[in-house]
Amino acid sequence: MSHASYELKAETRERVGKGSSRELRRNGLIPAVIYGDKQAPISIALSTKEVTKKIHAGGFMTTIATIDVGGEKIRVLPKDYQLDPVRDFTMHVDFLRVSKGSVVTVEVPVHFVNEEKSPGIKIGGVLNIVRHEVELVVPADDIPEFLTADLSGLKIGDGIHISNITLPENATPVIADRDFTIATIAQPAGGTSEEEEEEAPASE
Repeated sequence: MSHASYELKAETRERVGKGSSRELRRNGLIPAVIYGDKQAPISIALSTKEVTKKIHAGGFMTTIATIDVGGEKIRVLPKDYQLDPVRDFTMHVDFLRVSKGSVVTVEVPVHFVNEEKSPGIKIGGVLNIVRHEVELVVPADDIPEFLTADLSGLKIGDGIHISNITLPENATPVIADRDFTIATIAQPAGGTSEEEEEEAPASE
């Protein structure tokens, strides 16, 4: 279910600040920080190419990684990253230190399946996605790669709520006080396709 873990080699950063970050980037490295688990944060530098590759491969924010910092192997979960808006390379990553038994808050993407089995979509209804991902509180070792929303049997006006989605064991949504909506099957802008045919003028 979850992405295979991976390892990244890192070096510690002695100097921290704008100038040193620029220098790092010139050398193909990016600044990153490992924090959490009641320990002092560590400033590190990672290979820009390696990290950018991992981000593009998908599942970056839901996959535990091991960072080898000068021989010390630290298990982490990416918490945040910044991409250069112009050149699409990674500028900075924050990692959260995780140990056995750590519980983390992550945004897990939702995959929609069985669109072809939804009568509402068949007659021209539109899948209106309210949440592309759901924030879960989950043990760090059991983060799902994605959640599955099954659209089978949904008619126009029907919706999928968090209660319709099978969550992994021990996972709870951050929004706990209501059965929130993941997606709805909406009426198409011009009514359903059957009506459209009747109303469409002969000359297009």
